[in-house]
Amino acid sequence: MTALLELRDVVAFYGDFQALFGVSFEVRPNEVLAILGGNGAGKTTCLRVISALLRPRSGTVRFDGQDITRTAPDSIVDLGIAHVPEGRQLFPDMTVEENLYLGSQLRRARSHRGANLERMYGLFPRLAERRKQMAGTLSGGEQQMVAISRALMSEPKLLMLDEPSLGLSPKLTEQTLAAVREIAKTVTVMIVEQKVMEGLEISDRGYVIEHGTLVKEGSAAQLIADPSIREAYLGL
Repeated sequence: MTALLELRDVVAFYGDFQALFGVSFEVRPNEVLAILGGNGAGKTTCLRVISALLRPRSGTVRFDGQDITRTAPDSIVDLGIAHVPEGRQLFPDMTVEENLYLGSQLRRARSHRGANLERMYGLFPRLAERRKQMAGTLSGGEQQMVAISRALMSEPKLLMLDEPSLGLSPKLTEQTLAAVREIAKTVTVMIVEQKVMEGLEISDRGYVIEHGTLVKEGSAAQLIADPSIREAYLGL
């Protein structure tokens, strides 16, 4: 199967600190791919490289058959990659609906804005109830719903989620990740997650990264059953 996204031998630095050491992986169409690992492992750096927020020192990034290694960040969005960063980064003094409208500014999405808005309210009914409420007054879980919905309003081919369960209660984590699985019926999803079991349970495949290097890969079932993964990340 031809990959939708490919990283090949990506090396990345923050100043003098090397964060990625020749990382290579692929995301296939119509799957949920998990990038797993502890805090500081390099997971977020992978997303930042893909979104062109961090230029790799070497290596290549290809999306939908095109080399995007040197593409500008705004063009990355135009190509169909939506990135929901850790921390949500909403506009707190704008309403839920205004935040969602900001996600539909691309030409391909403008004409479908109304239908997509209703689709988001169907996916997250709580947002329909809060549509006129200022985003900054929402709970953490509600803000995550807004951030994911805003990204989906751009009609991406690939949705990248950075720690969507961060700071959420177990119940809200379960609800959010269930929504991700529903989203994956129509959009390819790449999820970065410290909660390894929760991330794998909604994924098709996964890669484990440690200290900027990929150390494991396989189907979600293979990784869940892997004794070293269970010991290192699940305490089993």
